[in-house]
Order: sequence, then structure tokens, then C-alpha cells
Amino acid sequence: MADPSSYRPKPGQIPDSPGVYRFRDEHGRVIYVGKAKSLRQRLANYFQDLAGLHPRTRTMVTTAASVEWTVVSTEVEALQLEYSWIKEFDPRFNVKYRDDKSYPYLAVTLNEEFPRVQVMRGAKKKGVRYFGPYGHAWAIRETVDLMLRVFPVRTCSAGVFKRSAQIGRPCLLGYIGKCSAPCVGRIPAEDHRELAEEFCDFMAGRTGAYIRRLERQMQDAAEEMEYERAARLRDDIGALRRAMEKSAVVLADATDADLIAVAEDELEAAVQIFHVRGGRVRGQRGWVTDKVEAVSTAGLVEHALQQLYGEERGDAVPKEVLVPALPEPVEPVQQWLAERRGSQVSLRIPQRGDKKDLMATVERNAQQALALHKTKRASDLTTRSRALEEIARALDLETVPLRIECFDISHLQGEDVVASMVVFEDGLARKSEYRRFQIKTFEGQDDVRSMHEVIGRRFKRYLQEKQRSGEWTEEPAGEAPVEDDGVPDAMAGRPTDDDGRPKRFAYPPQLVVVDGGAPQVAAARRALDELGIDDVAVCGLAKRLEEVWLPEEDDPVVLPRTSEGLYLLQRVRDEAHRFALTYQRSKRTKRLRSSPLDAVAGLGESRRQALLKHFGSVKRLRAATVEEICEVSGIGRKTAESVAAALAGAAPSAPAVNTATGEIIEDDGVPSAALSAERGQDR
Repeated sequence: MADPSSYRPKPGQIPDSPGVYRFRDEHGRVIYVGKAKSLRQRLANYFQDLAGLHPRTRTMVTTAASVEWTVVSTEVEALQLEYSWIKEFDPRFNVKYRDDKSYPYLAVTLNEEFPRVQVMRGAKKKGVRYFGPYGHAWAIRETVDLMLRVFPVRTCSAGVFKRSAQIGRPCLLGYIGKCSAPCVGRIPAEDHRELAEEFCDFMAGRTGAYIRRLERQMQDAAEEMEYERAARLRDDIGALRRAMEKSAVVLADATDADLIAVAEDELEAAVQIFHVRGGRVRGQRGWVTDKVEAVSTAGLVEHALQQLYGEERGDAVPKEVLVPALPEPVEPVQQWLAERRGSQVSLRIPQRGDKKDLMATVERNAQQALALHKTKRASDLTTRSRALEEIARALDLETVPLRIECFDISHLQGEDVVASMVVFEDGLARKSEYRRFQIKTFEGQDDVRSMHEVIGRRFKRYLQEKQRSGEWTEEPAGEAPVEDDGVPDAMAGRPTDDDGRPKRFAYPPQLVVVDGGAPQVAAARRALDELGIDDVAVCGLAKRLEEVWLPEEDDPVVLPRTSEGLYLLQRVRDEAHRFALTYQRSKRTKRLRSSPLDAVAGLGESRRQALLKHFGSVKRLRAATVEEICEVSGIGRKTAESVAAALAGAAPSAPAVNTATGEIIEDDGVPSAALSAERGQDR
């Protein structure tokens, strides 16, 4: 535990101006980000007598080892920078709302030539119009099914659309009148886009004028005795009204607003958001958070606004946002929202009328969500704490292992040997820190030697990061150039020095678990001893009897079958096995799918596919002459000669195996008799 006075800045060093500050721990990780109108006054509050601090604030300042700040010109800039840093550094002591699911949206892809209506989840894409979020995907599909009768917009995938265009026949929806069939030219692209825009207008709440227009058309058709057309328009109006009934009118003045309510106790808080568009509730979502910092209701609202609108622009930010408490001060937040919308945004507390009544409904939803979450969470927290304590007692550890890393080796009869590292913190998987390895120092099947290599590489990286950060200055024993750790290239650009973001292999675990028995445990302990690391515990979990093995112990530790500690170790081991097996199978699949054509310089994927489509298989392509290869569209003589030379010089490849059915695929693409691919050979 650090003494805050050891890193307290001198009073004259802190500027009396707006800014954003960051607290870091002893490893350089950013653990808290905050903003202030006056940095001097705000930071002074953290360095008072510890007895006068809120318990959560006291925990934060004693965990921190340093503090730094960045000066900005306005409070709005401070708000923007605070949001960016919280998202970038993921500090452990900041409020972060956890969304319990990925909410579906009704999306219209206006960025395509023929816009498509579909259900979408995840990050929003440019050029796509979104409506929602909805509580369930089936609610979107029911609404769309009703509206396709009036707005027959394309809903099919790109593959179905392309296939229908090739064969000149629309899909079933085109035949039953729920698609205008632009794939076969029944409607030009311009008219189809206009249809999609009318669909968007109706979903956005502009419903009254459209229904009145349909009613006039129905009356005109009836007067002209076009009764079939009038009946069809009548049914269209009924379908639209049924779609509208699915979201009842809650605000009579066609208001566009978001209502945010908070329910909280000493430890946790739940936020509920109702999205009202055109006076109707068009979407609902909810978040929960642990109150890891001392934060008021106004602070919770401010964090919710940042998370809700931090990535939004334009109409996604409504004209009116109703909240239970206003952030302090409110002006920077209101200005920030206005900048994101592009026009004025009203941020206020509803005082009377329909809006206050609706806010009461949102608050009841928030209270129910918090109660439900606590019911699920209470046993979960207790169980995880008990599991960690049981592991600490069984392995005779000084403290509970808050960070556990587990390693597993996977191969198929000695080929494609790989390893995995999974990380559990506080009993929960931390998937962003999973790593995978390729075994490089030898070939063949040797789990013990592989485990020694992987553990050595992982902790060499830890020592290297520790030396780089200045926490450790001596040359490590047996230091050698660190090999590629097998992580994807996307991870390679992550910072490693002093910016506070998570670094590769930068933090040591309290416990290393290996998948295996005494030999694997001994190899892992030997790798740590060679690097001079003696403060990391090691154990192994053998699959046969679920025994826990410790280094230099002749007998295993046997945990009761009902032990929560054993259950947690099993979860960690099984997750490492799953992660390693997935990687090993992907490497094997890639190897089996390799082709001599891959080595032909200048032959891209499209032309490879064209060759295989023309000849049917690599075997028939190998038998073809240069002139026959030149007949393929896009293949010149020089490329044809390169293809012929590559195939002539390459030995026929081993037959590929269809891993789903166990069949061996011959070189001409015809399956041979099925051979059982024993999954039990996978490790």
C-alpha cells in the first residue's frame, strides 16, 4: 500500500486551470481518470488525511503510485479528453457501465445501391440508418414483416440478391409482394431508394401524413370503382397501424427525447434508457456498474451520457435529454451534447405532466433491473471469493491469486504444435489478455519441453517489460532475444512504455496453472527458476483424476469434488484447452487447404478461383497445357507458364480432410470413402 504523500506534487506545481488528471499504479497502469475545472483544487482533495476520504477514494490513492495531468482550455475539452482516456485506458477505479447484452437495431443500408432492411448488432456503420435499439430481434422482424406489405424494400443478403440476378428469378418474397424485386429489374434503383427512404421516414415517426395519403388514395379508388385496389390500400393501412401499435404513444406532442433513470445503492447502480421518437418508445436499454469510485447520482448521469453519446453524431443525439439529476456543472455537458448533435440540446429534469410520469416508469425499470442484477450477482461474488480463498489455502499461498494464468499445449499427433495462455482476474476471464504461441525451438511431440519453452518465453517478456519500465535494472539470467509470441499482428503496435495502456506480458500472475501433471509442473517451475522468478506460484491440474500437482511434491493435492476452488481451476484449465485447440485446428485447416497455386507469383485469389472453376480441380489443371490454361479469362501466357511450371514441380499434395464429415477429399474434388477423424487425437 502506497503512501499518497510519497507522490504528492508540490502545491505550486499544479496549475489552477481546467484539465484532466490520471493516477497510475506502481506498474505504470492508469487506474483512474478524472476531470476538473481547477486541477489544483481537485487534486488537493485527494491528498488530505486518509481518514477523511471516502473508502473507495482511499483505496484508489493508496493503490496509486503517481499522478499526472493535462491542461486544457475549456471544461468541454476536459469532458471530451476524459471520455477518450477512460475508453482508451480502461481504468479500474472509474465507473464503467456494463451492458448485459448486444441490443439489436433495425438498420437500413442506405450506403448500398439497393438499400437493404435488416437486423444489426454491434458498432454502427457509416451510411446506415438505425432505428432502436429493440429488446428482442423478433420484435424487429415482426415490425418489418408488417411494413414490407407497404414498403417492399429488399431484405435479402448479398449472396441471395446476386444469385437471383444471375438466374433472373426473384426469391419467394418477390413472388408474394413483400419485395419489389430490384434484383431482376422490376423496379429501378432510384425508385427502390425512394421506397427505402419512405420506410425510414415512417420509422422515424412521420406516420400521420403517410397514412392520410393512403386513406385518400383508398377513397379515390373506391369512387372510381377500383375495389380491388381500394381493398389492397385498406389492408396496407391496417398493417401500418398494427406496426404503430407495437410502440404506444407516450408523449402526445411527437417529442424526440431520451429519458435516463438511475437506481443505486452503496455498491452498485443501474441505468435505464428509454428512446422516444415521434412520441413513441422506439427502444430501451439498460446498464449496470460497480461504484468503484465515490460518485453521486449526478456523476452517474454524466458517465451515462458519455457512454451513450460518446460515439454518436447528428440525429442520434435527440433534441431533449431528460435525467433525474443534472451534472455539475451542467453547461459543459450541454455544450458537448450540442456539438455532437449539431444543434441545441435541452438537458433537464422533468417537473410535471406526461414526461414526469414517463420518467417514473423508467425509474421503476431501473429499480427492477438493479434488484434482478443483485439477485444474480450476489451468489456469483460470494462464490468467486470463496473459490479464490480455497485455492490459496490448498496451495499454501500467502494471498489469494487475484490473477491466474493457465497454459495448455495442443497438437495433432505431433503436428501443428501450439500453446495457449488464458488469464483470469478476480475469478473472471479477461479475454483481451489471452495469448497464443507457436512452438519454435523443436519439432515433434513433447508436451514437457513445449511447456518449458512457452513459460520461458512468457516470463522473459515480463522481465523485458519490467526492465524497460525501469522497475528492474539488473540483467536477467539467461537473457536471450525474445521470439515471436504468436499474437496477432493487430496487437503488435500496442504501446509498451509509459502511456498507461496494457502492455504485452507486462503484469505477473500470482498463480500459473498448467494443463498436466508432475512433469509439466516441473518444467514450468524450472523455466521460472532459470529466469530468477521466485514469487509466482505454480500448479498443474491433471485431467484423469482432477488432481492438483505442486512442484517437488510426490503426492498431489486432492480438492473435494464439491470445492469451488476446484471448479474455478477446472474452468481455467478448460478455457485454456479450448483456446489452444481452436488455434491448433485453424492452423491445421490452413495447412490442409494450401495449394501449389499459392506459390505462383502474381496470381491472386480471383484468378486462382477462376482457374479452379474452369478446370474443376488442381488435378485437371496439372494435366492441362499452357494453351488450355490461357483460355481462362484473365490468364496471360506468362502467367499460364508460371502456373504450369509450379504444378509440374510440385508433388501431388496429400488429400484434404473434411473435418466436419471425416471424408478424405481427393485432388479432383470427389470425396473418397469416409474415414473417421478421431477427435480424441486432438490435444
